[in-house]
Amino acid sequence: MALRQDSDKEPRIELFIKAGHDGENVGNCPFCQRLFMVLWLKGVKFTVTTVDMRKKPEELKDLAPGTNPPFLLYNGTLKTDFIKIEEFLETTLAPPRYCACLLAHVMPYQTYWLHFDKKNTIMYYITLKYVFSLLFDSSVHEKALLREFKRLDDYLNTPLQDELDQNISESKRKFLDGNRLTLADCNLLPKLHVIKVAAKKYCNFEIPAQFTGVWRYLQNAYEREEFSQTCPAEIEIEKAYLSVAKRN
Repeated sequence: MALRQDSDKEPRIELFIKAGHDGENVGNCPFCQRLFMVLWLKGVKFTVTTVDMRKKPEELKDLAPGTNPPFLLYNGTLKTDFIKIEEFLETTLAPPRYCACLLAHVMPYQTYWLHFDKKNTIMYYITLKYVFSLLFDSSVHEKALLREFKRLDDYLNTPLQDELDQNISESKRKFLDGNRLTLADCNLLPKLHVIKVAAKKYCNFEIPAQFTGVWRYLQNAYEREEFSQTCPAEIEIEKAYLSVAKRN
């Protein structure tokens, strides 16, 4: 799990993420996975430390008192706000030495689900609390969730400008903005994975096969190690939402 520096020229980066129920493996936390994916995509060398939230080590209490994962040590400096961490990494680990993850025309953090404006600009902030309130409340709310998946599916199947220039009528791109993973994907994919696993387990809900764009998107993501190797085990997601299922 740990990627170590072999050169003093590399920044010293340690990412702290939530541990699973065994106290060691990756736990269920889309925000942790999001930063894990960003660092992996950057190609920078870093270490990953999983934090058992039931018995937080004393040294971590001293390092980041009152702070829950994810947080980051960058050359010994603590950074705790995950949105600011993303912005810092994008600015600091910039091209040409490191890959760019930020999608310039995506407008993050503007809405609670999947929304597209008149220019087809995707705003990709999603709250799992909202999604599971739809699933657990009633079949009426399930229909609302299906409408949201339809909107995502329509977006993924609608050609982007470069595809239109090639007279492509239905997009086959792998990810939100083309064939490379971006920050938008690092945000959305971990949450879609949680929905896929927990909804099937507790609500007998599966993303319909007719949503070919969504399934193409997920399949392409699972084939990338930056996503598949940072995902928590399904049992971690199921345990995380067991209490939600019992309340409904």
